[in-house]
Amino acid sequence: MIIDHKKYELFGKSIIQNIRIKTPFTFDFPITDNACFLYMLQGEMQYHRDEDLVNIPHKHALFLNCIQASKTISNLNEGDVNEIMIVNFHPDILKRIYDRELPVILHAPDRMVSNKSVEILNNNFLIEKYIEGLLFYFRHPALVNEDILVLKLKEIILLLAQTANARAIQTIFTQLFSPATYTFKQIIEANLFSQLSIDELAQLNNLSLSSFKREFTKHYNDTPANYIKTKRLEKAAELLLISNERIKNIAFNCGYNDLANFTKSFRDRYKCTPSDFRARRQG
Repeated sequence: MIIDHKKYELFGKSIIQNIRIKTPFTFDFPITDNACFLYMLQGEMQYHRDEDLVNIPHKHALFLNCIQASKTISNLNEGDVNEIMIVNFHPDILKRIYDRELPVILHAPDRMVSNKSVEILNNNFLIEKYIEGLLFYFRHPALVNEDILVLKLKEIILLLAQTANARAIQTIFTQLFSPATYTFKQIIEANLFSQLSIDELAQLNNLSLSSFKREFTKHYNDTPANYIKTKRLEKAAELLLISNERIKNIAFNCGYNDLANFTKSFRDRYKCTPSDFRARRQG
């Protein structure tokens, strides 16, 4: 049950909302044309992503593309009060307030093939202070005007660009301006030799880990771990033969960030070390 719902609009559209909800609740927010930043001021919520429920605790946040992502949050604990601050990012408003050039975080990242539409942000001191500033304006609505709202919108974008989640947020923002949907195999092939874990590959496909593994087996008739490991080692073996690149660099370019792990995996498959493999073939 919604106890209180306050909001501020900019250019005729809601951009900042403060919602207090008494549990238990399941809340489906309307389909919209924007990205959303949801910050847990009080209590916690569960975000429904594919088959999973992802917990968003106090002082953590959820950033998502409201067009492609799931739109359901819930908390089934009896009698709790949850307070959520929401900032909406409408592409037309962003273009309007950045009349000269959009900031980097609103531009497409290089070589990113992804359908990722959700990112969870851990507790961040600067964002916490930003939220406290928004609360001040909800307590003193007479101070709010168009210039203040534009300033607060630009401020959160600047803060998001400085978080450890900036690249993921950039990918999600990009979908607002250049919508693109990739097939499962396109995402796998484009990121096969990156430094991404299987869980991160699942997120790029907007799938839970269990759904991702089932989908992977359907497409490749193999487990993700085995297929990816095989392809990375095959590429490494090829590069050892056709280039004089340092073995450490080859390992990195094939998705390994640890040389010892790469050497062990290579020896298990080819029964020799990478350096011996190169020497035997070139000798």
